Amino acid sequence: MDFSTQVVQWQKTHGRNELPWQNTRNPYRVWLSEIMLQQTQVATVLDYFPRFLERFPDVGSLAAAPLDDVLGLWSGLGYYSRARNLHLCAIGVVSLHGGVFPKTAQLLQTLPGIGRSTAGAIASLCFGERVAILDGNVKRVLTRVLGFDADLAMAANEQRLWDEASHLLPVRNLHEAMPRYTQGMMDLGATVCVAKKPVCGVCPVAKSCVARGLGDPERYPVKTRKLKRSSQSIWLMWAQARDASVWLSKRPTPGVWAGLHCFPLFDSRETLEAAVPARYRPMLREMPTFKHVLTHKDLFLHPVQVQLPTSAMTPSAGMWIAADEWPRLGLPAPIRKLLVQG
Repeated sequence: MDFSTQVVQWQKTHGRNELPWQNTRNPYRVWLSEIMLQQTQVATVLDYFPRFLERFPDVGSLAAAPLDDVLGLWSGLGYYSRARNLHLCAIGVVSLHGGVFPKTAQLLQTLPGIGRSTAGAIASLCFGERVAILDGNVKRVLTRVLGFDADLAMAANEQRLWDEASHLLPVRNLHEAMPRYTQGMMDLGATVCVAKKPVCGVCPVAKSCVARGLGDPERYPVKTRKLKRSSQSIWLMWAQARDASVWLSKRPTPGVWAGLHCFPLFDSRETLEAAVPARYRPMLREMPTFKHVLTHKDLFLHPVQVQLPTSAMTPSAGMWIAADEWPRLGLPAPIRKLLVQG
């Protein structure tokens, strides 16, 4: 039995088949789930996915919505460029393709936020196209099965792995086999061929797995380049009015929390103080500092509270947002947490 057949048969009986974005060939739902699942755990997406569908049941409603509404629903999922590209992609599907998702991976890749692997997932899961995917989980499965130890930090080696992935695809009954195979590869990587302590005893391709035969599956995949982490201290001006409204400004693009509503940010306590009218500076109250972890950077956040009259702030720099309005805005997770805690 060849590799793809083993994966297809395993997925039918042992794979994940009950997730809310499965058992459908609706490209809107599959696309939405694929974008949400990028660098986000399934358990988290299970909470956000139905709320998104309730508010935006199809690509037309998403395209017609203001970006702030999309960012508001996305708030807490992180990696907000995904939400901005999600909105741009929906607009592109409506304006360029009449509201119908393209049926090939090649065309799907021309849309914002859809890379090669995401395009392959949509095309294979929804339309049965014979095209590979290569997300993190699938890279791990393939490098272990093949004993592929070339450094994936080099683009040429990643292209070689793409070629290997394409050679292993099903060749018959693609309309049925491709969705099952693609899902099976994702399931294997997520539940069996995991990064630490893979469960080789239940893997359907264990007998042909080179890494298992060598006794060291955890050394795969090989990728030497690691991005250096950095850190940054940021002071947050948490200004409130007597009516409990808060002062928020929209973050510029590009930059940290681009496009989201946020407290004004400063590089030091001194620059924050300088932005507050002199008569109110004695009222500044510094809250406990806390760390917020981004992908490649640690932010050390210093919230500073102050109560101000609404006339004290410059309208061009932001706006006062009522207490019953800010929960619907796109806010960075730490800002939302501060406001919720009060």
